Amino acid sequence: MAASNRDRIIEAAAALLAEGGRDAVSTRAVSAAAGVQAPAIYRAFGDKQGLLDAVADHGFVSYLRGKQSNPVTDDPVADLRRGWDLHVGFGLAHPALYSLIYGDPRIGESPAARQGSEILAGMIHRIAEAGRLRVTEERAMVMVQAAGRGMTLTLISLPEDQRDPSLSEAAREAVIAAITTDAPPEEPRGGAPVAAVALRAVLPRTTVLTAAERALLAEWLDRIATAGEVPAAG
Repeated sequence: MAASNRDRIIEAAAALLAEGGRDAVSTRAVSAAAGVQAPAIYRAFGDKQGLLDAVADHGFVSYLRGKQSNPVTDDPVADLRRGWDLHVGFGLAHPALYSLIYGDPRIGESPAARQGSEILAGMIHRIAEAGRLRVTEERAMVMVQAAGRGMTLTLISLPEDQRDPSLSEAAREAVIAAITTDAPPEEPRGGAPVAAVALRAVLPRTTVLTAAERALLAEWLDRIATAGEVPAAG
């Protein structure tokens, strides 16, 4: 199948999704809108889920471009704040697409969601390198994703005139308080756990240790960070 036909199918499905939600993206409707036969859709995407994943990837491109072009500053926590706001803003601007990507429980992530997770992982890693992460990078990822996605889906479910922007801000600050510390790297509040997370983040760049030594040290640092996670101030 020519690339132009594939693109036309994706664009037709994306338009149907925006207009009528996921239920509007039927094989018959997409075929009619794209001007192709139904078998052509299955040959290109395998099944309907394959088509939906392609639509999600297509729609996610503009969001990822915005997030990747978001300037990186010397304050990784501030960068995470901006990333959160961009994520929520994308969801409210494209509710059907966002719900397609994040609304359905599934084992693993869709290709589009995986790309977003990689960007978030980079943000979290920079906070760890700065010595400002009070939990492991893995836990921080899960906490930010759960809170951010949950808040966005909740706001999408509300009538527009009932959406309170301060809810997102409050959730954002609660998560940031739970995973970060404002103490300078020289005197990290939380002592060993915070220091262990920071050292673990830069360990892969250490060249004076063998692979086996790095693996052993990584295990020790993970144990210190996990056993001594710093309780958030409250």
